[in-house]
Amino acid sequence: MTQFEILDLAGPRRSSGYKGDVGRGERVGRVSSEWFNRPDDERYLSLDDLWSSVKYRSERSRTRIVEAARIHVEASRDNAERMQIHLPMEETPLAPTHWAFGQLAAMAGAPPADLRQLPAPLAGINLQYGLSSCRSEQIKTFETEDGRVELRAVTGSDYGRIHDHELIEAIQKIAGNGTGDTRWKVPGVLDWSTGVYNPDVGISRATTTLYASDRDVFVFLVDDFNPIEAGKLPDGSPDLFFRGFYAWNSEVGAKTLGIASFYLRAVCQNRQLWGVEDFQEITIRHSKYAATRFAHEAAPALTRFANSSPQPFINGIKAARQQIVARTDEDRQEFLRKRGFSKPETAKIIDKVLMEEGHPPESIFFVQGITRLARDKPHQDARLEFEGKAKKLLDRVS
Repeated sequence: MTQFEILDLAGPRRSSGYKGDVGRGERVGRVSSEWFNRPDDERYLSLDDLWSSVKYRSERSRTRIVEAARIHVEASRDNAERMQIHLPMEETPLAPTHWAFGQLAAMAGAPPADLRQLPAPLAGINLQYGLSSCRSEQIKTFETEDGRVELRAVTGSDYGRIHDHELIEAIQKIAGNGTGDTRWKVPGVLDWSTGVYNPDVGISRATTTLYASDRDVFVFLVDDFNPIEAGKLPDGSPDLFFRGFYAWNSEVGAKTLGIASFYLRAVCQNRQLWGVEDFQEITIRHSKYAATRFAHEAAPALTRFANSSPQPFINGIKAARQQIVARTDEDRQEFLRKRGFSKPETAKIIDKVLMEEGHPPESIFFVQGITRLARDKPHQDARLEFEGKAKKLLDRVS
């Protein structure tokens, strides 16, 4: 009988690392995409610093609902790139951000990309005409003053804004500063040369997973000092997981609010997630009752995941290992051929599992053989297609 144990490291939080079989489970690239695309000024070294930044701009912001037809667009002939927005009953003009200009143009029925190609006076004429006949009679503005007054967002009047600092505050309730003062922290790094995942890695701008820009926030944290053992690998070593989640929001309407939770086996230097299992996601659109949904659904779900026992996850892994779907070579061939794999692919999958697991595939965990084989393919499109087949297969039988 397989034994399951939750490992909770005692004493000082230092670890030489541990091995995980990253060939199992899914690979998730969302965090890696964020990591690749964030410049240094969008990277933070602690949740406190991140919160201070987004809270500061929130305190200097305000929202108003105005009639679209009463908005006046002013463009300078002396500066072909300068455009200002005048709201009714307001003397101070607003400087639209790149994002807000796109929103305003879309509301006016004018393609933002086309307007950006025009000199400011000509773009202003087109924008003014569109606003005068805008189907949305009322719009909601979001303005921030920091040296000058910026128009950061233009949305419908029913837009339900969840401020970026509100999401960070919800995360801080479970993760503190995100630097290891609680169980939750910025992740460590997988050493590909040894296969060892080291959770004890310093936080720098190169390794951080705490991000904020003028239009969004994104946070990824893990509980990697407390690995969870869920059975054994073919060589007898423990199959180790740890918990992780990422969350995102945009108070200016660029994204939904969302929280994704999962178990994973490693995070590499470029923040690719490896060996992911039990991926679950909540998203909330910024509709009229978004703030209520965040307070009653998303924030409590994050707290429940942070404080919950991993036993249901472990039991699910155990059940999956015990679910037999093929007992003979003929069964194995038939099972895979019916699910879209060619005869040569089927033979390679079976051989791959036999070579790496030491026995022919029987349970639904021979899906791992498919994902391993996918990573051997030289072209990305072929890899993605093969991994997609594996995921569909797992969904059908689980």
